[in-house]
Amino acid sequence: MRAGIHPVYKLQTLHCGSCGNEWQTRTTQEPSSSDGKVHLEICSNCHPFFTGKQKLMDKAGRIERFRRRYSQAAPAPAAPETSETPETAGQ
Repeated sequence: MRAGIHPVYKLQTLHCGSCGNEWQTRTTQEPSSSDGKVHLEICSNCHPFFTGKQKLMDKAGRIERFRRRYSQAAPAPAAPETSETPETAGQ
């Protein structure tokens, strides 16, 4: 590896802006403030996906509503058959 082209991989303190949680990890990201911490908007302790408080869509209800809506509609009438023979078609 060439010397001097790789970022420094060092121990940094990360700070979550939503819940105030702090932890240390190794990263190449530089601190974004003068307190020496890397500030994040959200972390895995307060994100809805990781906490289990994520709102899930009720897809079964949506499918049933679709089936009810379109099962009551009358079927479209079939196209009338033409009695054209191959000899008279296109004249």
